[in-house]
Amino acid sequence: MVNSFILSFILFSSSLDKIFRCCYNDGRYIITHLHGNGNTPQQKKSLFSTKNNNAPAYSMTKKGFNMAEASAENAKPSNDKPSNDKSTKARPRIHTLDELRGIAVFCMIFFHAFFTIGYFFHYDWGIWLVNFFLPAEPYFAGLFILISGIACNLSHSNLERGVKLALISLAVTLITYLAVGQENMIQFGILHMLASCMLLYGLSNKYLKLIPSWVGIVFNVIVFILTIHIPEHIFGIPPLFSVTMPDSWYNTHFLFMFGFPYKGFASSDYFPLVPWLFLFFAGTYIGRIGVKRKFPKPLFKKRIGFFGFLGRHSLLIYLMHQPIIFALCYAFNFIKGVFHW
Repeated sequence: MVNSFILSFILFSSSLDKIFRCCYNDGRYIITHLHGNGNTPQQKKSLFSTKNNNAPAYSMTKKGFNMAEASAENAKPSNDKPSNDKSTKARPRIHTLDELRGIAVFCMIFFHAFFTIGYFFHYDWGIWLVNFFLPAEPYFAGLFILISGIACNLSHSNLERGVKLALISLAVTLITYLAVGQENMIQFGILHMLASCMLLYGLSNKYLKLIPSWVGIVFNVIVFILTIHIPEHIFGIPPLFSVTMPDSWYNTHFLFMFGFPYKGFASSDYFPLVPWLFLFFAGTYIGRIGVKRKFPKPLFKKRIGFFGFLGRHSLLIYLMHQPIIFALCYAFNFIKGVFHW
């Protein structure tokens, strides 16, 4: 198992540069949508050109940590002026979204660390902490998914991002299968779910725009609440009312990705489309309202830089945190054995 994790770590590291140059741009908030500034179509097009050396905010970079983000600190408004005009003001970044997502990532790291310590390295206190924080897990995961939906509404490249994220999620499945075996591999985790949501949103966006934003928010939130127990064979809101789902829906193997896991299904990270798709789509409608009415100014204020950093680099952290946790646990066990603790 040690060799498998070393292999997975090398595979992740060797591909990070390509991954973060071209995908998962949730941190790339397209300011052109947020603040109309009279740009001509040609000027707006040039902002997104990867060949335009005078558009540092939107051009692709070779720095892996940037994840091709539209950096608010470097973005310059056009207004018929050269992009290198020092007199122009930098466009603000929605730091609150970064920080909220960073809080969710921070909670995820600790939860996965406790899970690894308890169930892979068999420390009872790790299992106790997992059970203690387990009720909170859907909330910080839901926060991350909701914000991903908001950010998805601010991007022009959801289909492209969805395809690339789907390829990454398939690689995660393969590597976890090689590292920890079929019983503990990730079959349909949060990356698989987000990739599917991005693809569905990219394909259906022109039809979703016909639905009023508030209707979309209310509908998706209600359906999310009603279907949150679908993987447990329950539809409704126990104990107010509930309906037991037919067992036949859970006997087909490929339906596990839609929230109907078959008997014996196991995955270390499981986020089916039902119910999480509806929370993601609720976020897209919230993002649409923000685009039309402009986000409140307090959201652009930077408050906690640490959480903002975690939120901006969430994909990198997701890919790397588990190998690092395993490496630290193996190192601790090795030192413990040497000193006979």
